[in-house]
Amino acid sequence: MRAGAWLATLAAMVLLAGCTRLLAGRSQDPPTIYAPDVHVQAAQAWPQVRWALAIGHASGARTADSLRIAVRPTPSELQIYKGAQWAKSPGDMIEEGVLHALEDSGRIASVGRQGSGIAYDYRLLLDVRRFESEYAGGATPTATIEITAKLLHVKDQQLAGSRTFLQTQAASTPAVPDVVTAFEQALTSVSGELAGWTLTTGEQYERTRR
Repeated sequence: MRAGAWLATLAAMVLLAGCTRLLAGRSQDPPTIYAPDVHVQAAQAWPQVRWALAIGHASGARTADSLRIAVRPTPSELQIYKGAQWAKSPGDMIEEGVLHALEDSGRIASVGRQGSGIAYDYRLLLDVRRFESEYAGGATPTATIEITAKLLHVKDQQLAGSRTFLQTQAASTPAVPDVVTAFEQALTSVSGELAGWTLTTGEQYERTRR
């Protein structure tokens, strides 16, 4: 091969390699971030209490407490929605939903996150079992939230009560925004259930102590 032709071929190869690296180095489109807006209306049956509560960080298995939005096409298969994620982890969203529900209700003397420095009488412990959409053989998925709650009286170190909450909400379509709307509705319902149960269970325990 002549020197000129060889140099031209080499230059083309270098240019092609450079283009390949640029294409490979391009970042993928950023995911859409979803932040459910939860507002809980206090029920008339919720008691007025004079004790203080600290809410522990809601934790769970990595698959249940992830920023990725989980979907279960079949009972034994767990996937994620591509290009979508939560703004906060499910544990953070649940903790925040219960905290705001109690704060806004005006039914409790004091409530805050554990470690916030408040002196508290009870501690609410939350474990996230499931936070996923499930098809279960249907054409559209159902937002499924399952949480185990334990209410601990701090001074006595006694369990005032425990309960598992399961909330489901069918999505109107399989589209991710509609699935997120279903999660928002389920999260609002379960946050209200948790808040009401905490107030009622703690007050019942207070009566037994008196």
